[in-house]
Amino acid sequence: MTEERMLLYRDVTAAGLDDWRMLARGIHARFTTGNFATGLSFVAAIGELAEAVNHHPDVTLTYPRVDVMLTSHDVGHVTQRDLDLAGQISEAARSLDVGSDPDKLQQVELGLDTPDREAVQPFWAAFMDYESNRDEVRDPRGQGPTIWFQKSGSDEPRQRWHYDVWVPGDQVEARLDAVRQAGGAVVAEFPEHSFWVVEDAQGNRSCVCTAAGRWEKTEE
Repeated sequence: MTEERMLLYRDVTAAGLDDWRMLARGIHARFTTGNFATGLSFVAAIGELAEAVNHHPDVTLTYPRVDVMLTSHDVGHVTQRDLDLAGQISEAARSLDVGSDPDKLQQVELGLDTPDREAVQPFWAAFMDYESNRDEVRDPRGQGPTIWFQKSGSDEPRQRWHYDVWVPGDQVEARLDAVRQAGGAVVAEFPEHSFWVVEDAQGNRSCVCTAAGRWEKTEE
């Protein structure tokens, strides 16, 4: 089997999939059903499409919406298979008069700053009942946020935990503006690495991240 090329944010954008955005992992869409019955019908349609191509998304059904995430689990990244199925799912949404709200998409991860990842990673895998995967632990059920371990110094005091909130590339400035208006500040900017460090009024820091531009240099 020929190895499938890892697709990047720019590939998803170029595909013209207006409902979908790439976040930390996979491509995501939020479909606005407005009621549970329409959501059930839409999920059933997604199931038929997925079974037909033997490629299965993660689907979350709630009263007003259906959230969908696609990635090629067997190769560990987004491939053309995901884009193809995403297009079919969007067509099914239109046939049911279901809209979408890509501006509301986000994905949350937890980062633990540590001078010694190996010393603490087994604990967090056991405590959360997660599975270890290189420098992070993940929920095998897909319910809880991924925890990753960031190399840090050992000097005290230091902040140990921070949130990474992943948003679509076209929503970064809106999220940073919202942080500023809420009394926070942007204390460091790394657009070349696709993240921005923000701080609340008491000095607690976290990151706004995007897949836009990320991994492109390593590909080249």
